Amino acid sequence: MKSIKGTKTAVNLMKSFISETQAAIRYEYYGAQAKKDGYVQIQNIFLETARNEKAHAKRLYKFLIQDLQGKKIEISNDFPVVLADTLANLKAAAEGEHEEHSHMYPEFARIAKEEGFDEIASVFEHIAIAEKAHDTRYKKLISNIESGKVFKKDGVCIWKCNNCGYLHEGKEAPEVCPACDHPQAHFEVFKETY
Repeated sequence: MKSIKGTKTAVNLMKSFISETQAAIRYEYYGAQAKKDGYVQIQNIFLETARNEKAHAKRLYKFLIQDLQGKKIEISNDFPVVLADTLANLKAAAEGEHEEHSHMYPEFARIAKEEGFDEIASVFEHIAIAEKAHDTRYKKLISNIESGKVFKKDGVCIWKCNNCGYLHEGKEAPEVCPACDHPQAHFEVFKETY
């Protein structure tokens, strides 16, 4: 690969690296808040997404250290400052994910292609796909909270206690798990993914 030193792509790699790492830390904070707010499933989703963002950051940073080991890159960027209740945190997260998949990464990929960095452009494009999935998931969780559908559904479904594995059939998750005595916060709709 030709050198990225002095290119817009190098700056964009650093911007995206910082964007991914700060998002990962914020999502860890958001996960802790979700647990406090009684949403263990949302906590787990925030923590999973934080791991995803760290994986993106690692991939992007590898391009930087291949060519710019020990160097510095000056950047200017803005980042959100939000730590509130779970609904507000989800909205902030969705907004950030939307910006990344609809604007930031497509633009960074375009610039990388123009500068002759096709592999980097491809990575930007593929990360955008993951960010779109994060955006979609956050928007579904926002809708569930706003419509009171986190622990209650229109039809009968199977609810799983994530603490002990107890399964309950009904339109609502139990207030307290009859098997382990954990609160409703630990229930989510059960879906086999294997």
